[in-house]
Amino acid sequence: MNSTNPKPQSAGSPKPPDNSNDTFYAARKKLQVRSVSGMFANWRWALVWITQLLFYGLPWLVWNDRQAVLFHLVERKFYVFGWVFWPQDVFYLAIILIISAYALFFFTAIAGRLWCGYACPQTVYTEIFMWIEEKIEGDRNARMKLDKAPMSGQKLFRRGSKYAVWALFALWTGFTFVAYFSPLRELLQSAVTFSFGPWELFWILFYGGFTYLFAGLLREQVCKYMCPYARFQGVMFDPDTLVITYDEERGEPRGTRKKGIDPRAEGKGDCVDCGICVQVCPTGIDIRDGLQYECIGCAACIDACDQVMDKMQYPRGLIRYSTENALKKHWGMREILLHVLRPRTLIYGGILAAFCVALAWGLATRSTLRVDIIRDRAALATELADGTIENVYRLQVMNMTEGPRSFEVRVGGLDGAVIRGTGRVEVAPATTQAVTVQVAVPPSSGKPGANKLHFDVQATDDASVAVREETTFLMPH
Repeated sequence: MNSTNPKPQSAGSPKPPDNSNDTFYAARKKLQVRSVSGMFANWRWALVWITQLLFYGLPWLVWNDRQAVLFHLVERKFYVFGWVFWPQDVFYLAIILIISAYALFFFTAIAGRLWCGYACPQTVYTEIFMWIEEKIEGDRNARMKLDKAPMSGQKLFRRGSKYAVWALFALWTGFTFVAYFSPLRELLQSAVTFSFGPWELFWILFYGGFTYLFAGLLREQVCKYMCPYARFQGVMFDPDTLVITYDEERGEPRGTRKKGIDPRAEGKGDCVDCGICVQVCPTGIDIRDGLQYECIGCAACIDACDQVMDKMQYPRGLIRYSTENALKKHWGMREILLHVLRPRTLIYGGILAAFCVALAWGLATRSTLRVDIIRDRAALATELADGTIENVYRLQVMNMTEGPRSFEVRVGGLDGAVIRGTGRVEVAPATTQAVTVQVAVPPSSGKPGANKLHFDVQATDDASVAVREETTFLMPH
């Protein structure tokens, strides 16, 4: 038998590494991000203002004495300004999701992670939370000093104030989110008496809690480890995609120097190795190491580097938007833009445009009347005293406008077919009215078994609002 005992080691042999404390996850190093100003920072804050004015403002807009935008789950109706959408309109939601996907593909193929850097909720709310943090705790140096300071009354007050403001903002965000699905007026009344329904309270706390967690505490961890887009973005890039790049040929070798000295005279590149590009990065990467999946494309490093280049009286653009081919072949902006139109972007753009046109056409031609017909299966066919054959139908007439409407119901397809009783249906605004209709035909009008029949439903105040629905009429054998 072979022995399972390990061989003894000689005194001079190296000890095997101790892997008992290895971990699959890197220890998190807290980032204190330095604020930066510049063109791209202005664009980011412009998107912050635009997206948040829309998000927080839309529930307060009134349209036809109701919320302009309300996805009323209880009533199963979606109100979007003058449109009322029903569960049957899920087709439009599918088109919107397809448009969103292809828009992401299209803009990513052109200029990388524009969505992540400027409009993603994680980026937007992180910017807001960092702004609150800076106003309460101070700039980057002050915050780092506060981190190292022992606990004191002042530190407790500053930290407590920051967390309290974060919590209030997060709760207001959760409240606004729920206001898109439950009428704002009812929510405000519930807030005064704190009588929220269980699901309303759950979603306020759930959405607000995750806003606080993601934007206040996790921050870059969400982008680096939780967001799937960071993992598959690479397959959407190609050598002609605009991404944030460091011009290594121009910047290396990096090193410090005095202002006004020609770096080439000292055998150095334009990079002064100040590290500010790393300090302003919200994910804490060094763009000089090349493109990394953690880069969200916010361009904060471009603004920071341009300011340093201005101080050193060097040309801007050491860190800039460029492409892999442009760096290799020393293209200018004209050549870069000429390569924007390539097969990938043309295909994405064509599909995106087609779906946008389809959505616009569908909304423009959308009927404000919908009719569903169900034939009564309890009594398939009845012979009346006068010899005529009767079938009974149940009509669901859906008025998709926000005004009451009257509809005229007619029947056709079989000779002599008539509606017994009234042929008029009154439907309240944005509701569905069920009505039972008896249709009688002479026995000679059709063959035994199923015969084609159709209902014409037309608005009495607008002849263009009309629907024809086909069904069957059963004749006895």
